Amino acid sequence: MSQPAWDDPKLKAGTMIRGALWLVQVIGEGGSFTKEDIRKAFPGISQADRRIRDLRDYGWVMLTSAEDATLTAEDQRFLKAGVPVWDPAARRAAAPQKTLSNKEKQAVMARDDFMCTVCGISGGESYLDDSNQSAVLSVTRRRTVLPDGEEKTLLVTECKRCRAGSDGTPARADEALAAIRNLDPREQLRLLRWIERGRRGSTPLERAWNTYRRLPADARDEVRAALRG
Repeated sequence: MSQPAWDDPKLKAGTMIRGALWLVQVIGEGGSFTKEDIRKAFPGISQADRRIRDLRDYGWVMLTSAEDATLTAEDQRFLKAGVPVWDPAARRAAAPQKTLSNKEKQAVMARDDFMCTVCGISGGESYLDDSNQSAVLSVTRRRTVLPDGEEKTLLVTECKRCRAGSDGTPARADEALAAIRNLDPREQLRLLRWIERGRRGSTPLERAWNTYRRLPADARDEVRAALRG
């Protein structure tokens, strides 16, 4: 389906769809915008900014100052377009699944040790290659090919940067199992110990850091004060 103009008066589409087209055609990937820009683009439409935020359910990535320290509190950055929601077939195929409760999200994050399953960063931790950007974790659905070849959609913890960089290809448990079986017996035994512990062998310093990072801010302040004597 061809991409219609976002401001075509003949376009019969809701604000979310027109907002997606506006982001692509006016802002462009990598560009920034504000709520005032949205109000000017969609005058008289209440909650237009919320309709644009709904695009996140279709894989669109927009960062705020919480994820990108180079932005002001008023700015957002349009990082990556997702499903072309102006195409009815694509939109229906990618319709958001059941919303997870906070309890379900916390259970998944706890299972994943409150770390991104892709890069291993903890929530709130700065990236080594970009100290201006702190990791924000979320629970996402990832297509996964199981060892028997069946494909399922499973819940994982990811940071927003890894989620934005995903190419949409499924995780391959079948390939992981084949790679493990190609290890020599001693390496397989070592890996099995990591699997049974739920984490790779780490130093006491790394474990202490990860435990500290998972504390609420006030508790971290108390720990710092206690260490300083």
